[in-house]
Amino acid sequence: MAALLKLIVFGGAILTLIYAVLSIYSRQVRRGKLEAEWLIQGKPGSEEEFVEAGLKEYDSSLRRKLIFGVYVIPVTVVAVVIYLTNFN
Repeated sequence: MAALLKLIVFGGAILTLIYAVLSIYSRQVRRGKLEAEWLIQGKPGSEEEFVEAGLKEYDSSLRRKLIFGVYVIPVTVVAVVIYLTNFN
């Protein structure tokens, strides 16, 4: 039981760190693309407003939700491996 607790605590901490890094990286990449798009479109309005509107749209996008798979996929794989090891 102690091994399972260690797996949950350390695994959760590692997955949270990976999630945070991926989330920040993805948001920065999107910000860079929005800044480039603002320049290509001929600088319509304020750059900050354009980027913030684009990031608000990004926050509700599917890509943002897919990053949550960092938690789902490893937990599912570990659960399947544990099940197959112990009950088959």
